[in-house]
Amino acid sequence: MAPLVSILIPAYNSERWIADTIKSALNLTWPNKEIIVVDDGSRDQTLASARRFTSKTLTVVSQENQGASAARNKALQLCQGDYIQWLDADDLLSPDKIQRQMEAAEKCESKLRLISCEWGDFLYRPMKARFVPTALWCDLDPLEWLLRKWEGNLHMQTATWLVSRELTDAAGPWDTRLLVDNDGEYFFRVIRSSNGIQFVPGVRVFYRASGPGSVSSIGLSDKKIEAKLLGMKLQIGYLLALEDSDRVRAACVTYLQTWLRNFYPNRPDLMQEAQQLAASLGGRLCVPKAPWKYAWIQKLFGFAVAKRVGHRWNYYKSSVIRCWDKALFYLEGQETWPDTRELSENSMP
Repeated sequence: MAPLVSILIPAYNSERWIADTIKSALNLTWPNKEIIVVDDGSRDQTLASARRFTSKTLTVVSQENQGASAARNKALQLCQGDYIQWLDADDLLSPDKIQRQMEAAEKCESKLRLISCEWGDFLYRPMKARFVPTALWCDLDPLEWLLRKWEGNLHMQTATWLVSRELTDAAGPWDTRLLVDNDGEYFFRVIRSSNGIQFVPGVRVFYRASGPGSVSSIGLSDKKIEAKLLGMKLQIGYLLALEDSDRVRAACVTYLQTWLRNFYPNRPDLMQEAQQLAASLGGRLCVPKAPWKYAWIQKLFGFAVAKRVGHRWNYYKSSVIRCWDKALFYLEGQETWPDTRELSENSMP
């Protein structure tokens, strides 16, 4: 019997995309799989849309709205898989995603090997997804992977990972306190528990970029800003526990500096906390500066105004781009997403 792979899909107000995401999971060529959808108190027709696919392979449950991490923990409690595949409710997997990664996993002597793959982002047209290789798209040991991530401000999308049950148990549950970057903190724990990351080229995840209005966007929300700093402190602690060296400390300071603009100037208390943490690491944080196109606003009215203008401009810019892509989506006759069997061959490099 082939190992059972659990595909876990948390969903909230995702009626527009949930059916195609489920079809993506059902189209996977790996034969032994279970799909669990946890609706986190959606106020639209997400639950009804998902229940149309209920079968021996697919289970749909609902709970009161508690957040993405709680929904993921619920799915994790229900699943029986030997391997775990996380999948957000608006993303797609290439049909060979699990097949190819399981072939790599079964060649490993240890179940603590973590498997990753390529990912590309798109708005409405997955055939136009952009796959841009980074320094994380290769085999790496855990410490080197984490250092490269912070040193280059890089990202690996949640669905790229295939995680063994042993690694999942070692990492523990998702942290429900983290309103943003909960996936970053969770997979930090998964990675530090692994004995290495194996990258499988040619296997693809299609990530639908939600823009600045998404749940994962920090924006100017105090609760999200506080949660972000909490997650950062947790991850810095994890990294120092792996190795306390000059390079590690420098990477931690770089990480703090990268995200410092989220706290400045509205939250001087968090700024001070971040500065103290940097000092304990032997570094010092610089006051954030607005991007060059907003520098004149900062000079005349201060960083806070430049920051608000930047947020507003990015929101409108993203809205225009999304509207244009949506129009092309319909003009090209793509009233639904294409069969994922077409995606691996035809998506943009």
